[in-house]
Amino acid sequence: MTHANSSLPRFHLAVPVDDLAAARHFYGKVLGLAQGRSADTWIDWNLHGHQFVTHLAPGRRAQRAHNRVDGHDVPVPHFGLLLQVAQFQELADRLRAAGTVFVIEPYLRFEGQAGEQWTMFLLDPAGNALEFKAFADDAQIFAV
Repeated sequence: MTHANSSLPRFHLAVPVDDLAAARHFYGKVLGLAQGRSADTWIDWNLHGHQFVTHLAPGRRAQRAHNRVDGHDVPVPHFGLLLQVAQFQELADRLRAAGTVFVIEPYLRFEGQAGEQWTMFLLDPAGNALEFKAFADDAQIFAV
């Protein structure tokens, strides 16, 4: 999915990784993202039409904070995608099959409330936190 003809803006995000080979395996093989250009210190990825870049940045990382949401400790910072429910379930199955250890297992958050959504959290090999979520009703994305 490229979104090349979409009128919606696409984002660019660069994150630090300490091992490009591990990043290449995780983002390319486990998540199934198409790889774009690369060099010795970075790799471009097509994250559903968004330009996502893993940059080699060895060294110590700041300690991550957590916020309590719906009874779970959500890692901060994190990033991810809003998927369709079927895409979310397919990705959850793909991640389970790859032996992924979840920070927060896939589950239905805020069930029966405003903003009901499927969500899951995991870490990439460099410790970057990712969240993937899905709303059955897109009108709930910004529900109050």
